[in-house]
Amino acid sequence: MKQTEMSSFSREDDHSHYQDPESENFLPGKNPGNTKYDTEYHQGNASFGMSVFNLGNAIMGSGILGLSYAMANTGIALFLILLVSVALFSLYSVHLLLKTANEGGALVYEQLGYKAFGLPGKLAATCSITMQNIGAMSSYLYIVKYELPIVIQALSGSSDVWYTNGDYLVLIVSLIVILPLSLLKNLGYLGYTSGLSLLCMVFFLIVVIIKKFQIPCPLPDVHAVNETFSKVHESTVSINNETVDECTPKYFVFNSQTVYAVPILTFAFVCHPAILPMYEELKSRSMKRMQRVANVSFLSMFVMYFLAALFGYLTFNVNVESELLHTYSRIDQDDLVLLVVRIAVLTAVTLTVPVVLFPIRTSINQILCVSNFSWIRHTIITVALLVGTNILVIFVPSIRDIFGFIGASAAAMLIFILPSAFYIKLVKKESMRSFQKIGATIFLIIGFVVMIGSMTLIILDWVHNATKVVPDGH
Repeated sequence: MKQTEMSSFSREDDHSHYQDPESENFLPGKNPGNTKYDTEYHQGNASFGMSVFNLGNAIMGSGILGLSYAMANTGIALFLILLVSVALFSLYSVHLLLKTANEGGALVYEQLGYKAFGLPGKLAATCSITMQNIGAMSSYLYIVKYELPIVIQALSGSSDVWYTNGDYLVLIVSLIVILPLSLLKNLGYLGYTSGLSLLCMVFFLIVVIIKKFQIPCPLPDVHAVNETFSKVHESTVSINNETVDECTPKYFVFNSQTVYAVPILTFAFVCHPAILPMYEELKSRSMKRMQRVANVSFLSMFVMYFLAALFGYLTFNVNVESELLHTYSRIDQDDLVLLVVRIAVLTAVTLTVPVVLFPIRTSINQILCVSNFSWIRHTIITVALLVGTNILVIFVPSIRDIFGFIGASAAAMLIFILPSAFYIKLVKKESMRSFQKIGATIFLIIGFVVMIGSMTLIILDWVHNATKVVPDGH
């Protein structure tokens, strides 16, 4: 799952870090004039293959569930162009981070921010990572809200009862499972959860591909009651007063939902706070070797993302929902394979929420500049974060809005804006007229354009939808 928490999770127990961590020498020992990271830090013990697996796991997250929806609202060709662009931009961002870490002497995202711009830089990095992690927590709880009722209905045969209400189930799971795990001082199961999450998503992808060849088009009539699924409706549907052939894939699509495509993709590719800790642990490390790790991981995730989006879209076309797994419930809620997928994904995301919550709490403690552990403060922060996230999940109508807002804001900051700004500020040996600095400046400008443009269009879409639902403000 998305593991942006890794950059600060490893410091959960190191409470001395709360005592002005920026004042510590990044390169202790001899040769203080040497700013190169590689020659000064302990040798890592993570092999190339393990690093590729860990980074792939850091990239992979709930964002994969929204990619088919993005493709349905962009078309196959435009989606592929956007996917390639975001993947390449993310790789370039990794390059900037590695170069900045080597030259600036810091292996923590927040510390790079402090070294570049002082406290404002640290706060910008901390807030972006916190927002991204809150978005990840929300998306995981959305999956609980969408999928757990279907699982309970399939197992119990009951429907329209209180314990199949998604809002109630989110609260119950948060209280009974997530809160106790989140209150632990240590998370020893982190590695197991990470591996389980990635395996669940691979299983999900395999099922999506298989189901494409099992589900007919046009889709069975989901409105039929007490009838077999042999009854089908017409292969054309009306969307926005336009007749659309729902069995013919489109290559270019432009509509009011197209604006969510780029934020969904950026949300799906964020892993940047995890890059530097992985760089530290890489065996025989060098920038070139770490860049190769990133290249292989991003290529693997690119293939998985594209296949999931493509086969999900080809299965449901215009009928795909903002959370792909939930779309299958329109066909058959009792499908055993899909039931197993749902249970696996639910288990993975439920166990991952506490993992994502840990670094948010750590960041809050660092902002508060506290050095001693307090169970009262620990509990208050944990409960406040879970309450706030549950309120988001219950009252925000769609997971698409979480993907869109976080992708347009925090993800854009972590991929585009902060790495390029840190690079421009901290890499002193290159002039502003150098090719590298010009490239970073252009990348910074692109980041602002993506963030401001996406946020503006998303807000306009929200206002437009609110106006349609509540005309004339009444």
